[in-house]
Amino acid sequence: MANVVPQADILRESLAEVVQAAKVPAKRRGAPIKSTVETLASECYGNGVLPDALTELIDLIVAPSHLDQASLNSLIKNLYPVTRIDGDIIIKVVGCLGHGALKPSLAIQAALLRWIIMVYHTIEKQDILSKVYAVLFNLLDTAAIRLALSRQTGNDPALTGLLRVFKDYYPEIIVGDATRGKASSFKHPDPQWRERLDEIQQAHARSLEDRDQPKDAFRVARHINNAGQSKRPPVVPEVHTSHAQENSVTLEEIENVDGLVKALETVELPNQLISVLGDPLLQKLMLLKPGPISHLRISNWLDAYGQDVLDGGDEGAGEVASFLEILQQYAANTKNLPPIVLSFFASYLKTWNGHDSRDCILQTLMYTPVPTDDFPELYSRILSLLEIKVLNGTAGSQLVMLKYYNGLLQHWITILQSDDVESLSTGAVSDLVTHVNKLCLTVVQTSSSTAAHSIILDFYEQAAYLASNPRLNQHIRIVIPPTALVYTLHFSSSPVTLSRLCGVLAQYKEGFQAATGSSRSSYPPEYINVFNGFLMDICNCLWRSRAFNAKDSNSHACLMPDNVIRDLATHVSAVRKGSELTSLFTLSTSSVLGSLATAYLRELEELEMEQGTGDLDLRHAGPVTRKSLVDLGRNGGVSLTWDEYRQGVLGYLEQQGMTGVGRLMHNTMTTLMKRS
Repeated sequence: MANVVPQADILRESLAEVVQAAKVPAKRRGAPIKSTVETLASECYGNGVLPDALTELIDLIVAPSHLDQASLNSLIKNLYPVTRIDGDIIIKVVGCLGHGALKPSLAIQAALLRWIIMVYHTIEKQDILSKVYAVLFNLLDTAAIRLALSRQTGNDPALTGLLRVFKDYYPEIIVGDATRGKASSFKHPDPQWRERLDEIQQAHARSLEDRDQPKDAFRVARHINNAGQSKRPPVVPEVHTSHAQENSVTLEEIENVDGLVKALETVELPNQLISVLGDPLLQKLMLLKPGPISHLRISNWLDAYGQDVLDGGDEGAGEVASFLEILQQYAANTKNLPPIVLSFFASYLKTWNGHDSRDCILQTLMYTPVPTDDFPELYSRILSLLEIKVLNGTAGSQLVMLKYYNGLLQHWITILQSDDVESLSTGAVSDLVTHVNKLCLTVVQTSSSTAAHSIILDFYEQAAYLASNPRLNQHIRIVIPPTALVYTLHFSSSPVTLSRLCGVLAQYKEGFQAATGSSRSSYPPEYINVFNGFLMDICNCLWRSRAFNAKDSNSHACLMPDNVIRDLATHVSAVRKGSELTSLFTLSTSSVLGSLATAYLRELEELEMEQGTGDLDLRHAGPVTRKSLVDLGRNGGVSLTWDEYRQGVLGYLEQQGMTGVGRLMHNTMTTLMKRS
């Protein structure tokens, strides 16, 4: 039996092939592209084009390429958008009009203009055409608007139709005999094309409604596989009961919650219990009336199906994708994955290509329960296979896995908060954080983007919550982030990253204070000292003007070697006389927070001018230091002490949504603790 590939995948793969082929001259292509263009056009006609694919197709058509004109025309004729069109698409089309070596041919330009007319009613903001009117008018041939030719319209239907609009709706405008030609105003260029577009958009809207509409939890679900759209039988059978007894009730007869309660003891199980994956009513029945025989029947079905997939049986790619979607919906509804489902994935992941239905698989496995035994068993059985298939050496694949682990940890935290913590293997949670520490350290070395740092901090905010939660930190060992990771994030270029890091460390500190306050603390002093070194080094940089100081207790000098520190200090003093390396990372002079600290002072000065009787005699000109504040107050500027200024900066950062720095300083610096 032939494999059934999801329609979206066919369009995406065909589009990718055409885009690549467009970059290569026809004679240098390994194979002709005509059949792929035909497949792409057919998919566009049959199912329509989603917004992302539409953007990519328009980019392909308007840009210079090696595709022949027939292929481009075929694509334009089949551009059926399934949703309303964004104004950026229209701007791209208008921007490609006119003469020039990099412009499409005039025939392609005409086809694109005709396409805009045909999809006009689906443009999200139709006033976009009014905004580009001047551009369109500028493109008119000057010969066409000469005064001598103003009444010689010829037989152009479009122009005649436009003039007829003026005649019918603006009688004060005299158009003379120019409207004698045959043309209909407001006539669609291709009514059949419009009908097909409406069919596609209506079908897409219905599919969204069906997907978003919640299933009735107390009534048997039908078409759980969208089987009505295909002659193929559903992957997971629907609920059907054919062996009911005279005094029993079938699930199909139950209409509401009262019916389920009354018939709970007499409900006849359906023919195939695997329907539980897609039927909410059967899911509730299995929870209320579990049984070893029912469990065995479901296990046998999953084992048989999984074995067929592994053996390369009749199950096509489309069927497997549909089955995985049903598993994902089941996991999302029940917030749990039974052992039989995990067993299926333990087998399926061995033959999975790492690409097909990747998001679906990851979202499903996020609901993996906290293991009853140790973490290594879960890792060797499921997680290691997942990493082997997903990770390909790129930063993107590493971030995908990190997002998955973040979702898994979040699910485990939810379980720990709702269940009896002592009955679970809490050591597995700490082992998970320890394992992901290595992945985060790899990510931060391969990608320095703020987005990557944000995903890393998403995970550690979950881990910090574990550490600081008074109910959980008594049972779960606190695992601190790697030292190199902390300092890399500390010296990032984003103030949000720095603030979030400080917030994470503040939560960790609260957790350690609660854990070490007991005489039963299992944390060795060396372990605590490593964490305290993070706090000391960051406070030395931001608050104490003692960056890279290794003489303080527990400080690590941010892992900087002595010779590097000396060289940097020499360089700084040579570049700017009087500058010191140790004070370059404070709130006011830091390249990350300095602009925000300056903005706070500017705000104070503006407030002083609004409330005062006149202008300030002096406004601060540069980075704030203790000495510059004293000079500012003496010379008629804003008067405030160094400590008042720094506390004000912390408050200003909090107003901007960056609460982490202030939280860490108030939890760590003794002087601020006393004032809190």
